[in-house]
Amino acid sequence: MSTDVTVETGDWQALRHECERVRVMVFVAEQKFAREEEFDAFDSQSLHAVARDSRHMVLGCGRLMPDGHIGHIAVLKPFRARGVGRAVLGALIEAARSQGRSEVFLNAQLHAQGFYEREGFVAEGEIFLDGHVEHILMRKSLS
Repeated sequence: MSTDVTVETGDWQALRHECERVRVMVFVAEQKFAREEEFDAFDSQSLHAVARDSRHMVLGCGRLMPDGHIGHIAVLKPFRARGVGRAVLGALIEAARSQGRSEVFLNAQLHAQGFYEREGFVAEGEIFLDGHVEHILMRKSLS
């Protein structure tokens, strides 16, 4: 089932409320990451993306850091597997392209590795723990 999704990009000041709500629900409440570790100084330096449905309900979010690192891709549970994550990721990749980047990278939670591979990312290096969840570094060439 596909959801009609639009993605807005902007700075932390513009999208903070929406991003905080999604990230707290997904990473803190659901995945049990510590709230104080979920938000950092990079939020104010990053480009953020927020996905909404046709009724303007917030479905998911993500960010593009100044060094080309994509992170904090989060989709509310009822809207997963409906193209929301792909829409957020696509908007951040397009933003990186418009910045002139030749590649983007991210630290994928291991359970999401297949999703990122389908979007053209390639895993590299060893699996590592970020908090209590296994991750792997993945890169995508934009050239």
